Amino acid sequence: MYAMGKVRMAASEFSAGEGSVNNKIVKVRNLRHGGGEVGGFVLWQKRPELWCLELVVSGCKISAGSDGKVAWRQTPWHHSHASRGPPRPLRRFLQGLDPRSTANLFTNSICIGEKTIEDDDCFILKLEAEPSTLRARSSNNVEIIRHTVWGCFSQRTGLLIQLEDSHLLRIKSPGSDGVFWETTMESSIQDYRTVDGVNIAHAGKTRVSLFRFGENSESHSRTRMEEVWTIEEVDFNIKGLSMDCFLPPGDLKKEEEGFGIVSSNIRLPFRVRHDQSNRVNGSKVVAIDIDECDDKSSSDDDDDLF
Repeated sequence: MYAMGKVRMAASEFSAGEGSVNNKIVKVRNLRHGGGEVGGFVLWQKRPELWCLELVVSGCKISAGSDGKVAWRQTPWHHSHASRGPPRPLRRFLQGLDPRSTANLFTNSICIGEKTIEDDDCFILKLEAEPSTLRARSSNNVEIIRHTVWGCFSQRTGLLIQLEDSHLLRIKSPGSDGVFWETTMESSIQDYRTVDGVNIAHAGKTRVSLFRFGENSESHSRTRMEEVWTIEEVDFNIKGLSMDCFLPPGDLKKEEEGFGIVSSNIRLPFRVRHDQSNRVNGSKVVAIDIDECDDKSSSDDDDDLF
């Protein structure tokens, strides 16, 4: 499939530890008052583990993808690098763009209750990453402690209305307990329309909270961000979308294998249309957009995707 859309992103608040020398709380104009930076994105997918993303915000281009064997990302401020563990689907596809992947994601989930979202009665499904999956994504310096996903589905239509996940990791350091990072993302999914018989969400909003703690209270900080997105084009069975479109960047291939550099200049069938007149902090963009989700249903055939 192919999808193209627009995004508006903004950081709403940053607060440092109360006892620090640079103690501060900075509030930024949020999206409800016309703030934020405007950008666009294009997505391609052949299978849940075979996808590619191009995101442009404030003149910064971020690319990410998965060739079915390794998931990778590429930014202007960081060399191409691969995510640890097996490849997994991009979270953005689970925000109403790929109903089949969403259904597969929650196959092994449990129902924990009900809630009402904008007058729509919903049931809540919860999914926890297995310890073996967390270990596969961890490294000598970074420990993934937990990753939990909740999905709220309409009792009337069965469609996903809200997606939330929480991710906690610890960055180890000698002589201390390390620094903890907790990321919480909540997406409201709206404006479902039928495209070739498939219900596709064409709008939504995502709120992100990044909380850093550990060591001492002076180092604690919290950043809140939000994104409003709309889908302008969706299509299926795209001609010209070959396997070459999902190859990792050449420098990533070189670093991992030491030979056989793959060209990173493969031209995809569509391009992002963007405006470079704005600026936004790139690390915040990555935090909002490049977070991948798990697919527990495929654990019998493939490794868990968390």
